Amino acid sequence: MSQDSPDYNTYRTPLASRYASTEMKINFSDQKKFSTWRKLWLYLAQAEKELGLDITDEQLAEMSQNLTNINYKQAAMEEKKFKHDVMAHIHTFGAVCPKAAPIIHLGATSCYVGDNTDLIVLRDGFEILKPKLATCIHLLRNFAMEHKDLPCLSYTHLQAAQVSTVGKRACIWAQDLLMDLKNMERVSSELRFRGVKGTTGTQASFLTLFDGDAAKVKELDRKVTELAGFKSHFIICGQTYPRKVDAEVLSVFASFGATVHKICTDIRLLSSFKELEEPFEAEQIGSSAMPYKRNPMRCERICSLARLLISLIMNPLQTASVQWMERTLDDSANRRVVLPEAFLGADAILMTLQTIFEGLVVYPKVIAKRLEDELPFMASENIIMAMVKEGGNRQECHEKLRSLAIQSASVMKHEGLPCDLIDRIKDDSYFQPILSKLDSCVNATTFIGMSSIQVKNFIEDEVDVALKNYKNNLVKSVKLEI
Repeated sequence: MSQDSPDYNTYRTPLASRYASTEMKINFSDQKKFSTWRKLWLYLAQAEKELGLDITDEQLAEMSQNLTNINYKQAAMEEKKFKHDVMAHIHTFGAVCPKAAPIIHLGATSCYVGDNTDLIVLRDGFEILKPKLATCIHLLRNFAMEHKDLPCLSYTHLQAAQVSTVGKRACIWAQDLLMDLKNMERVSSELRFRGVKGTTGTQASFLTLFDGDAAKVKELDRKVTELAGFKSHFIICGQTYPRKVDAEVLSVFASFGATVHKICTDIRLLSSFKELEEPFEAEQIGSSAMPYKRNPMRCERICSLARLLISLIMNPLQTASVQWMERTLDDSANRRVVLPEAFLGADAILMTLQTIFEGLVVYPKVIAKRLEDELPFMASENIIMAMVKEGGNRQECHEKLRSLAIQSASVMKHEGLPCDLIDRIKDDSYFQPILSKLDSCVNATTFIGMSSIQVKNFIEDEVDVALKNYKNNLVKSVKLEI
């Protein structure tokens, strides 16, 4: 590619040039958009013919043969002249379909092709995303099952709290992703076609075409909806489909953005503890200045893109709020940016997340070492109970342990030495009655509670049930180009 190429001299959104998949970029491409407009014009003409309008098979055949034969240079010239993208493409389509030209767009308004195409693209975009999200959940499911019994520190306020397991924490992540998958399924299944409604949703133009026959207008709406692959359409709308639909769609992505930001922040923190790492390729460079660096680049990318997804929800909410009466055009330019960016952003995140979950690296010895430093403090209650069973006084034992714990913590903080609380307990004659039981009091596996069982139950009762419809549609391993 030469330096004079437009690819180097014009701006391209990084979501398209660096991050998103080819299939998602195709879904939001001009070719997909404008060929779908032509399909919708064909569906309308087919249905109108079936219901008695004077449209010939020859006209339909001419339209059908030119669905993808789009002269973009001519369309650009027409739009420059008319300042109207739909009229530009009506004329461009008519130029290659001269016999059909008189009946293209018959009775319709711009939103017949514009809005209905958007709904088709949104629906198809969800169909690309759902298997990718299901794949990420499936990978996390396997990771959780593999590590369901591996004890680790859990944290509240980012301070050591109690003992959990690596698999249990993974299930916390998976549960949020499962909610996102269900949200995607719900919103995508509830998408309705705008249908055949005319300029302000009254269907007056179609009622005129069919000489006042309301039953035919209703059947026209049903037929075109069916041809477009939708199960239902809006009965009531203004000029556009309700812009609250866009807010519903982007609320799914905002929620998903919050989920993945939390997951990847957790991984970044665990990486700094050296307990867990995202995969790091053999020739990957973490820093141009520091050769030893192993930065969690993929998680950082996801967090960055997730903030974009979270922020985008404000656009459709504001757009819906200012749609005066039946419609204002100040929705158009905004939606051209926001809707593709949301889907491309979610797509890029899911591709990256899949590579992380495919190669998560766990360091059990580091996890055990960090646990050893904190576990003696967490075992205080167990030690107190053991002493009481041997006839000790609960309050007296509590004070003894508190004093020893403060001494041990001071050594750890001021001298950088490992935790020596257990050694201090062993050296104190007060605890002589339970020395033989001390090891069992600080056995990490006795602190994980129901964690392992919870993992198994969650996987069987929720994850596997939710993924049943995706088992033949999981995404194969992906390799990021950048």
